[in-house]
Amino acid sequence: MTRQQTHKLAVAVITIVAAIVVIPIILVIGVVFWNGLPALSWEFLTQPPTNGMREGGIMPAILGTVLLTFGTAIASFPLSIAAAIYLAEYAGDTRLTRWVRMAIVNLAGIPSIVYGLFGLGMFVLFFGFGTSIVAGALTLGILTMPVVISTAEEAILSVPQEFRTVSLSLGATKWQTIRHQVLPNAMPGIITGIILGLGRAAGETAPILFTVAAFYLPELPKSIFDQTMALPYHLYVISTQVPGMPLEIQYSTALVLLLIVLSLTLVATLVRTRMRRRREW
Repeated sequence: MTRQQTHKLAVAVITIVAAIVVIPIILVIGVVFWNGLPALSWEFLTQPPTNGMREGGIMPAILGTVLLTFGTAIASFPLSIAAAIYLAEYAGDTRLTRWVRMAIVNLAGIPSIVYGLFGLGMFVLFFGFGTSIVAGALTLGILTMPVVISTAEEAILSVPQEFRTVSLSLGATKWQTIRHQVLPNAMPGIITGIILGLGRAAGETAPILFTVAAFYLPELPKSIFDQTMALPYHLYVISTQVPGMPLEIQYSTALVLLLIVLSLTLVATLVRTRMRRRREW
């Protein structure tokens, strides 16, 4: 077999494998859109559920998801970016940092239900927050930290060393170099990791099942120590626990959750593209 034939065979195999992965995803998204759009309306997005969740809308679940997402951002991202800066710029390549990086990678692969049980024991019971927004946000924050740390560290390490060398040679301190040279050029990758973390937090069910989510609440939460409804758990409830639930409401709820996650991904893509155009290398 010649080199050209080997190349064509490799391209064909990669194309087939990519199609096997992409086509089912497109079909799932298409089915959700096809079955969910007919019931999607302004009332569905702005009204609470009624008649045992078989009628009405999903506004409390949307609000709860937004609150948990913002809470996750506040709880996770400052610490995650600070940890990434320390590992990439200050820690050096030692045995301890290698163990820390390996632990971060392993934490990213732990099933989300384990984080839910941890949040139940730590924030709900030990700290006494109860099943509340703060307990759910802290649990989701810990869940997203490994992904954000790894992504941010890789983005920081990808900045050419010449930027640091020139900045330090001109008299800047190490922190000034990081703040004015490294972070602005690493920001596209950091923002990508942040948005991916938010997307994962918005779509998780197991952690909020133990720490914050409620089956149904007639009133909206008044503080961060109240329970709240959330789209992932609400979708699970109406799909498995409510008899006689109209199929279009289930698909519409799934569609709203899918649109939120896709919107976060789209925002990450647009921000990354725009910032890369402004990058100096």
